Amino acid sequence: MFKRRRAVGGLLTLAAAVGVAAGAPASGDTPLGHTAGMVRATGENTVLGVADATGHPRLRELLHRLTTVDGGPGALVEVRDRTGSAVLTSGVADVRSGAPVRRDSRFRIGSMTKPFVATVMLQLVGEHRVVLDAPVERYLPGVVRGHGNDGRDITVRQLLQHTSGVPDILEHLSPAEILRDPLAHHDARELVNIALAHPPTFEPGTGWRYSNTGYLLAGMIIEKVAGHPYGDEIRRRIIRPLGLRETYVPGDDPVIPGPHPQGYVRPGEDAPLMDLTAVNPSVAGASGEMISSGTDLNRFLDALVRGELLRPAQLREMTRTRPTGNPDGRAYGLGLESRPLPCGGLYWGHTGDMLGYETAGGATVDGRQATVMVNLDPGGSDAQSDDIKAAVRVALCESRPSVSR
Repeated sequence: MFKRRRAVGGLLTLAAAVGVAAGAPASGDTPLGHTAGMVRATGENTVLGVADATGHPRLRELLHRLTTVDGGPGALVEVRDRTGSAVLTSGVADVRSGAPVRRDSRFRIGSMTKPFVATVMLQLVGEHRVVLDAPVERYLPGVVRGHGNDGRDITVRQLLQHTSGVPDILEHLSPAEILRDPLAHHDARELVNIALAHPPTFEPGTGWRYSNTGYLLAGMIIEKVAGHPYGDEIRRRIIRPLGLRETYVPGDDPVIPGPHPQGYVRPGEDAPLMDLTAVNPSVAGASGEMISSGTDLNRFLDALVRGELLRPAQLREMTRTRPTGNPDGRAYGLGLESRPLPCGGLYWGHTGDMLGYETAGGATVDGRQATVMVNLDPGGSDAQSDDIKAAVRVALCESRPSVSR
């Protein structure tokens, strides 16, 4: 949800004021060295030391880069195919203690929440409870109004595909405001109203621009149609059926359950890290509040692209993409994006930014998945996001676990 370049500017204005109050380590508390490890799943997991982890050399090189050159405290990648899975880690989960990143870490997944939300919406479409090309007004009468924004002209499909023109809440919500009270509750309707106090970025359907506001509205539609909060529907329709034991829709709870790395931001180029592990995720809501793990995200993406969660007609709608203008060939469907692979073909997935964590994940239709996490966002180098996405590509192209179950 929170993009690095914009967020750092807002954070910098608060760096001096927040400092220790936000949980920042003292200036001497820098990462205490870097460790790397690998776990292979062979029924019961066995931890292998670096000397034994001879596979995945390019992937290990990228992880090391993320925690040295790019400045992330710690990093994790989990790669899985039909024969097994591997988890590689680098750096530290906690810069004070120097504890390594655990292979079973949970973390905030930011905008990787969007595929979950879109899946629930498309399930409702398959149940004939939502119509993709119906106006938002049908489900949220009077909500999208003002300054040129009109829910009568915007469809559900356009919300999910970022073609609605609805202004992005992140263009009008300062990270500095969040840091003043990181545990404060944020109501989805209030966040939407902040965004709608500004004109649309284009006429609905005439362009593409990422908008977190569209997914706040999508969460509100799910609640209106299903009669339950969108998080309840995600738990009922996705988390429980797939047995995702490390995935949560936390609401107002600032705690990350289970083992997890601390989440850090760097408010300025030479500023010390600030610990923002505890934050009320309602500020992201349906656009990015969820918590998960590499294991669960890989399981979810695999089930999604293989048709376990959606009927064929709805999966076709989700994977009908449009170009985004990104030079890497990124194209966006409904809550799911595709990117080409250097080894041929493409993968389906998403990226995610949430205060303290940056993630990316992807899956191929032939059964390969990879998820990457760094516990720094915003404030990493400009290369951090590029190297995270590169790690996903390398994992999917070159990382084939050699063990069998």
